[in-house]
Amino acid sequence: MDTEMAGRKTCDIIGITMGCASGVGPELLLRFWHDQDQATPFVPIVLGDIGVLANCARQLNLTVPLKLWQPGQIPREDALNVLPVSQLDPLPAWGHPTVASGRAMGACIVEAVRLIQAGELAAMVTCPIGKDMLNAGGYHYPGHTEMLAALSNAPEYAMMMAGERLRVTLTTIHRPLAEVASALSCQGITRLLLLTARALRVDFAMEHPRLAVAGLNPHAGEGGMFGREEIEIIAPAVARANELAGGEFTVSGPFPPDTVFYQASQGKYDAVVAQYHDQGLIPFKLLHFRDGVNVTIGLPIIRTSVDHGTAYDIAGRGLADPASLKAAFRLAGRIALNRRRGGDNHVS
Repeated sequence: MDTEMAGRKTCDIIGITMGCASGVGPELLLRFWHDQDQATPFVPIVLGDIGVLANCARQLNLTVPLKLWQPGQIPREDALNVLPVSQLDPLPAWGHPTVASGRAMGACIVEAVRLIQAGELAAMVTCPIGKDMLNAGGYHYPGHTEMLAALSNAPEYAMMMAGERLRVTLTTIHRPLAEVASALSCQGITRLLLLTARALRVDFAMEHPRLAVAGLNPHAGEGGMFGREEIEIIAPAVARANELAGGEFTVSGPFPPDTVFYQASQGKYDAVVAQYHDQGLIPFKLLHFRDGVNVTIGLPIIRTSVDHGTAYDIAGRGLADPASLKAAFRLAGRIALNRRRGGDNHVS
C-alpha cells in the first residue's frame, strides 16, 4: 500500500448510493469512476449491488475494476469500491424495477445515513430512485429528501438546486400550479430564506450572502394590479428575514420573475428563492442541464444528488451522462471541507 493510501481516513470517504438498479445509476457510477477528478481529497465508495454493477460493465463493455469494501477499511484508489448492501437475484431488467430493487435502493439510503452518523463517511451522494418502487419496497416517503430528513431527525429542510452560475430554492415544489398561491405564507417564505442563507454561509462559505426573492405574479404583481401576494405575503417575508439576519446576509425583492434569474446568473445575487417548481427549475436547467446538483439543505448530514431521474428509457443503452454525478460529488466534498474549516458539523 502506498503512502497516500496508508494515510487515508474514513472521514475522507464519500458514499454514493446506487439508486434504482434498473435505471441509469449503475452506468453513471461506472462512467464516473473513469472520469473522476483525481485532485479531490475524497475517495468514493458505492453503496449498492456489485452483481448489478458487474453485469452493467459487461453489457456496456466498460472496464472498471470492482472491489468489495467494508466500513473501517482503507478504500482502494485503483478500483471502484463497493459496499454490498444487496444481492439481487435475479437481476432486474433495465427499465423494469421490481419490489426487490425498491427494497434495495431504500436499504442503500439507510446505510449511507448510518455510516455518516457513525463517522465512517464524510457525506453522501445519491443516484436517482424510482419513488413508486421505493414505497413498494417498504420505505414510505415521497422521495429522497423526506426520507433523509426523517432518518437524520431534521425538522427544517429544503431542496436547493446548485450550479456555478445559479442557485435556487423553492417555496413550493411538487404542487399543482392552481394551488401555489394559496400555499404561500409569510412564515414559510421567511423560514426558507433563513435556511437558504444559513446553507450559503456554512456550506458554501459565503461571508455575506445576497438573496433575491422572485415574485409570484407577472411584474411581481405590478403594485397589486396582477395579484396581491407580493404585497401581502412575499414582501413582509423579505422584511422579516432582513430583521432576523443580524447583518449576516441580505434579502432583496420581490422582483419580477422574468429578470431576477438573469441578474443572479450574472453575479448580482448568490441565490434566488422561487415561488414554485417550474419558475425556479426552468431557468436553472437552462443554465445547468448537465451539471446541476440537488442539495438538501438543513440536514445535519451532507447530501447532494444528481439533478435528473432514473431515465428508464435509456437505461442499459450506454447513453447515460455522468456530468451531474461528477458535479454532485465535487460539491459534496466542497461542503464537507467548508464545514470542517468553519468548525460546523451540522446546520441548525
